[in-house]
Amino acid sequence: MKILILGGYGVFGGRLAELLSDLSDVELLICGRDLARAEDFCARYRGHPRAIPCRLDRRAIGEALAIHTPDLVIDASGPFQDYGAERYGVVEACIAAGVDYLDFADAADFVFGIDRFDAAAQAAGVFVLSGVSSFPALTAAVLAEMAKTMDIHSIDGGIAPSPFAGIGLNVMRAVVGYAGAPVRLRRGGRDTHGIGLAESLRFTVAVPGRLPLRNIHFSLVDVPDLLVLPRAYPAIADIWMGAGPVPEILHRILNLLAKARARFRLPSLLPFSRLFYTILNWMKFGEHRGGMFIRARGVAGGKAVERSWHLLAEGDDGPYIPSMAIEAIVRKLLAGERPAAGARSSVGALDLVDYDNLFAGRSIHSGFRSDDAKAPLYRRLLGSAFDGLPPQVQALHDKREAREWRGEAAVRRGRGLLARLVAALFGFPKAAARVPVTVRFTPEGDAERWTRDFGGRSFASLQSAGTGRNAYLLVERFGPLAFAMALVAEHGRLHLVPRRWSAFGIPMPRFLLPRGTSFESESDEKFGFHVEISLPLIGLIVAYQGTLEPA
Repeated sequence: MKILILGGYGVFGGRLAELLSDLSDVELLICGRDLARAEDFCARYRGHPRAIPCRLDRRAIGEALAIHTPDLVIDASGPFQDYGAERYGVVEACIAAGVDYLDFADAADFVFGIDRFDAAAQAAGVFVLSGVSSFPALTAAVLAEMAKTMDIHSIDGGIAPSPFAGIGLNVMRAVVGYAGAPVRLRRGGRDTHGIGLAESLRFTVAVPGRLPLRNIHFSLVDVPDLLVLPRAYPAIADIWMGAGPVPEILHRILNLLAKARARFRLPSLLPFSRLFYTILNWMKFGEHRGGMFIRARGVAGGKAVERSWHLLAEGDDGPYIPSMAIEAIVRKLLAGERPAAGARSSVGALDLVDYDNLFAGRSIHSGFRSDDAKAPLYRRLLGSAFDGLPPQVQALHDKREAREWRGEAAVRRGRGLLARLVAALFGFPKAAARVPVTVRFTPEGDAERWTRDFGGRSFASLQSAGTGRNAYLLVERFGPLAFAMALVAEHGRLHLVPRRWSAFGIPMPRFLLPRGTSFESESDEKFGFHVEISLPLIGLIVAYQGTLEPA
């Protein structure tokens, strides 16, 4: 298969070429207006496909198709928002030449209008799929899975790239171009508009059983989903899609500029694109992790329900996700599975299982969550990951009524004066090689009070599900102090990982956050616990480990 990639040495085209590097029966034409960049990319390319550099301006695509006779054209250039009156020139040339076409288009109007070529594409026997990327190919695959169990009435979602992922100049031009401008969407059952990057929400991406992302600030972006998903799901009354780039301070500045442009009818912010591009790609700090979410509200079994899908990508794997939809279609083509002829958006082009196959072997994880307020606390927070816990860990947490477990433990204490003072303040147990332990669990509304007794010395805390910036975290309160922890299930253990803390409701600095390795497990068919609490500058406060059984 000979594949012509417009913008083949760019961010998305280049990553697609990398994803196809294991295919020996593919030839890649790496095309763009800068031959030197194309030649440099091909010289560095490592893979089975032959990579050929080509100088090509999209306005001369018809001549290039006649010369190179590709089997497939992939438009990875852009920004598609700037293509003007001749924006479908590549599409028309491909149909005329009888060549299949895919693109990465993120412009809502461009993807929404691709249907006008449906009859011509069918007559030519070619497929023309637009917006074959995370939005809307992946979002549509997620919604198709959700629609099997619920009637969807509203959707919101967002993508949060890693600060180390890097962003292309064309993508930045597209985003800055519609900042403060009207963005078409559906709201309250009516086709209306929002203001690009001027509307925001916060959300925590939390794949069940995985360490969640920090609570992220998302702002409205102009993506194809806003127009094509309501066409696929007419019952949708509200739809909103956002992006959550970090650092948040730069994101907030862009929010202010967008609001100022809308309020005072200022000219486009497009001249500032390169400035934002430079700053965003320079300010790389924080966790090298990214994610995505889709939240749907609707009806199932006659009851209102809310379900969400979460995706987490670690390290350098996340930036490849936007290119994976086209990768999947190319692999299907090579396997003899061809999309139907015609022109349309990428909605319905892929199933979620297609993505699962591509995510396998990479540090990319995803999962669904359901809003089940009646479930026990830990099951609520862990979602589907709860069923993978060891039986005794499940048994301790899978109840809402009062109960008591007993066992024994070994206790270590910090030896410094400050460590002893902190331990005494919280009532932590004294050092002992072996001490009897009783833990009583008492429901208090949606929360649960844990009272721990170590040989007659007791201390208590209140555990509850976090809200707001602590969403999907377990919040444990000791008087005026509250500690938000992630529940991470891996290797047969349930780890409790500190993420945030506060005093009297006031957020405290993260560098002072207590730390230590704490987990629950199963040992000799008993519930096992291992808790370490240390403080910066002070060191170990207390550590205890042991086993429990139902009283």
